[in-house]
Amino acid sequence: MVHKSYIIAGPTASGKSDFAHELAKRVNGIIINCDSVQIYKDIENISASPFAGRNLDNTNIDGIPYKLFSVLPLTQQITVADYLDMACKEYDAAIESGKTPIFVGGSGYYIGVLLNGISPIPTISDESRTRARKIVSEHPESVRKLLPEDFIAKDPQRTARALEVFLETGRPLAEWQSLPKRGAIKPTPFKILINPHKDILKNRIADRIPKMLSGGALEEARAVIKSGWDESRAIGASELCKLLRGEITEKECNKNWITRTNQYAKRQRTWFRGQYAADLEILHIPTNADIDVLLNK
Repeated sequence: MVHKSYIIAGPTASGKSDFAHELAKRVNGIIINCDSVQIYKDIENISASPFAGRNLDNTNIDGIPYKLFSVLPLTQQITVADYLDMACKEYDAAIESGKTPIFVGGSGYYIGVLLNGISPIPTISDESRTRARKIVSEHPESVRKLLPEDFIAKDPQRTARALEVFLETGRPLAEWQSLPKRGAIKPTPFKILINPHKDILKNRIADRIPKMLSGGALEEARAVIKSGWDESRAIGASELCKLLRGEITEKECNKNWITRTNQYAKRQRTWFRGQYAADLEILHIPTNADIDVLLNK
C-alpha cells in the first residue's frame, strides 16, 4: 500500500538514496533531505549527495523533485530546530500538491526530530549565536564557567548550541530539553531501514571514495577552506583539507577517509538499532523487488 509519507534511513553507502528515488517514481513522491551535510552546497561529492556532478539549477532528477539538498551556503549555520521548520514546510507543501513526501538520509539527529519533535526552545538571536561561537572558538576556557557542571562537551557545534541557549534565555539547554516536545511529523511516516551487512558496506565505501576524490571533491575542499566552514563536520572534508595543506599524502587521505567513513557507518548502525523502530528493514542493497514487497505489504 502507499503510505502518506516515508522515512528511508540507513548507514552511509547502503543504497538508500537510489531506493528512495525508485520509490518516488512509484508513489508520486517528493524526496526531502534529512542529511545534515547534504543540505549544504559546494560539497556535493564530499557529502555523497545525489546532486554530485549535476546542475544545481535543476532541483529535479529524472522528473522527481528533490528538496533541501544543496540549499545552504557553507557560511551559514543552522540548528536542528531550523531544519525541522524547513522540513515541515516542505512536507506540508508536498501534501498540499498531492505528492508523497519521502524523507531520506542518515543523520540520526535530524531523523529523531522528524519522528519525535523538539523541545520548545525560544528563537536564538543572531547576537547570542555569534557571541557563543566566538567564545567557543576564541575563549574555550570560559565555556566551563558559563555552562552547568554536568554538561558534557561532545563537539564544538553542540557546545556552541548549549551556550547560545544559555546566553539567550539564562536557562540551561537541558532544562528546555526536559519540556514536552512538539513539531513531529504527523501521522508518523512509514519507517524503512536499509541495513546491509557491514562487510557489504565496507566494500562499497572502499569503492566509492576514490571516485568521489576524482569527481571534484578536492575542489570542494578548497571551497571549505575558503569559507571557514568547520571541516570536521563532513567526513572526508578534514582529510581533503589536510591533503591540500600538505599535511598528508593522497594515499593517506584515501585511507583515512575510508577508515572514518566505516567508523561513522558503525555509529549510524548503533543509533538505528537503539533509536529507530523500523516498520520495514531491508538487510541487503535494495532493489525494485523490495519496492514491490513494500507496496504489496
